[in-house]
Formats: sequence, C-alpha cells, structure tokens
Amino acid sequence: MAAKLKKGDKVVVLTGKDKGKEGEITSVDPKAGKAVVQGINVAIRHAKQTQADQGGRKPVAMPMDLSNLALIDANGKPTRVGFKIEDGKKVRFAKTTGDVIDA
Repeated sequence: MAAKLKKGDKVVVLTGKDKGKEGEITSVDPKAGKAVVQGINVAIRHAKQTQADQGGRKPVAMPMDLSNLALIDANGKPTRVGFKIEDGKKVRFAKTTGDVIDA
C-alpha cells in the first residue's frame, strides 16, 4: 500500500492526550502503521550515564498510529490524502482542496 503520510509532513493529532497538537513527522514505520511526530506523544525514558552523555530522565517522542494523524493542507486544516495520476506519475493530493502535495 502506498504511504499516505511521509517523513517531513506537517500533521495534526486527531485523538488521544495530544489531540489538536501539530508537528512534523520524523520517521514512519509502514509495516507497523506507526509514525513518530516531533514533540508529540512524549514519554520519559531513563538513560544510563556514559562518557558522551550525562544520562538521567530524557523526554522521547514515542510512535503513534497513523490513523490518529491527519495531514495539514495549504489552508492549515486537517485533510485526508488521496492519489491520482498526473503526467504519468502517481502523486498525493489533499481531499479538501484538491491541491497536489508532492509535485
């Protein structure tokens, strides 16, 4: 299945404790159907001290399900993503405005 959300996309959280927050996708795991969004779904992880790092309690963004995220269109509103063929190439487009996301 084609990826509707990709690394670098601006998204908004639809459900959960961070509902309504916006962020940028830093990584996507299509097999698990999860994505890591910068500053969203943050958990505290304990890190052991090393020569390079002080250690201690570190905030880490945890993966969240792709179904809980929606792409932000040109108007700044959440939108669903569709696919269409343009000039012999498959492209993503915003369902609300019809604008091509990645040209």
